[in-house]
Amino acid sequence: MVGGWQRTRRVVAAAFRPVRGRDLSLHAAAITFYGAIAVVPVALLAIWLTALVAGADRVRRLAAYAVRTLPDEIGAPGALAALVEAGVTLTPLLALASVLPASLYGEGLRRAFVSVARPATGESLVGWRGRLLLLPLLALAPALLLSVLLTLPTTTGLVRRGGWTGGFGVVLSFLIVWLVLTPVLLWVYRVVGPAAPDWLSALGIGSFTAANLSGFLHGFVLFASLPIDLGVPFGGFDRIGAGVAVLLWLYVFHVIVLTGYSATLALARWRARRVARRPPTAPVDPG
Repeated sequence: MVGGWQRTRRVVAAAFRPVRGRDLSLHAAAITFYGAIAVVPVALLAIWLTALVAGADRVRRLAAYAVRTLPDEIGAPGALAALVEAGVTLTPLLALASVLPASLYGEGLRRAFVSVARPATGESLVGWRGRLLLLPLLALAPALLLSVLLTLPTTTGLVRRGGWTGGFGVVLSFLIVWLVLTPVLLWVYRVVGPAAPDWLSALGIGSFTAANLSGFLHGFVLFASLPIDLGVPFGGFDRIGAGVAVLLWLYVFHVIVLTGYSATLALARWRARRVARRPPTAPVDPG
């Protein structure tokens, strides 16, 4: 038992070694700033591209299941309905205008990852690298978003039944979001990040981080259903309270993302050292 606890402590310490002496909270807050700017343009572009592939009416119909199921305590259904309608009716000119603020998310991730990576890369054009490397994910947006939308009739129907059936619907929704987020984090950790860890490390930790993010997303839906007056700390301004709650959610979300990136770098370096310590294979004598 003691040996297992010590091994666990060593693994956790190694995972956080890349951020030792770095202000993880500050970097997460910086990504949150970029994310607050980019989240709506990213969502609009994803919905618009999905509507081009699957049709606007189909996207509206599938998204309506989520609108009817989300709790209304902080106005989530109305906000989602407005976002979906704005996305499916986006014009090509407005879509082009959304690309620049959407790409800011890649800049925020790249800048934070550069600060976490050891040794420091000292690269130039950090922001533009991050912006350009994030854009290929938009090409995957229709497939990823449709994977979630096509399962909404099933998952939301199960959740509305309640009881064990509703619990199974939540578990199924968790698994679907987990699978959708895994390739996203694989790309973010392996390509958007400057250290370029090996694919296996990025996939393993990226998938584990995606599971945590999926659970966190579902936890936020649960939080949004609680009868909490978010405007109390802000003089009764409910909209301000709801906005701050979303920003705090984004902040914790990015703390998890940065922690996963740190663990990815630690695992990749451990694997590299292990390969380096292997004895060279003796040449085979052809005679």
